[in-house]
Amino acid sequence: MQPMQATEKVPLPYPQHTPQAPGARWSERLRQAVPSREALAAHPWLRPVAGRLLQAQLWRFQQEAVARGVAVGTFWAFAIPFGQIVVAVFHCTWWRANIPAAAAMTLLTNPLTVGFWLWLAYQVGEGFIGAPGSYSAPADMDLAQWFATYGWPTVLGMGLFAVGGAAMGYLLVKLLWRLKRLRRRRQRG
Repeated sequence: MQPMQATEKVPLPYPQHTPQAPGARWSERLRQAVPSREALAAHPWLRPVAGRLLQAQLWRFQQEAVARGVAVGTFWAFAIPFGQIVVAVFHCTWWRANIPAAAAMTLLTNPLTVGFWLWLAYQVGEGFIGAPGSYSAPADMDLAQWFATYGWPTVLGMGLFAVGGAAMGYLLVKLLWRLKRLRRRRQRG
């Protein structure tokens, strides 16, 4: 193998962002921003499932695959604080779920909304435990005390959101898909 020349370009694993005209369709901009199947297969964390990752059924918009993708993406959006897309893609290969749907659903907990979700998870977890907590942390509280006071209700709330949101997302996709199919049948005759 010859060493690379300084003038050769190294291919990037992700699509390059090219400037778009102001009137370009949002779907074209999204298509250019999302990594391709091949780029995901080249990702170091996804190499163990790279062969499965290229299967076309994981990228088609079919009812069951999309419903599973929404469930997988919603679960991992609330279950872990970072790396959600990679973990969701990994699990999509196991559950034969739609990868774009899962990746889109992981964006529920993005840096702009994570504060709200953590606050809401704390409220739900605290209500589920039934222990009223204070909303201001004393200055002399160490990490273990803080986690016992605020962490466990938050973890419980995020777990409930993960499981409940995944189940609701799956059922909602199935319901909406069925309603869309019934509406098309009625329009035809």
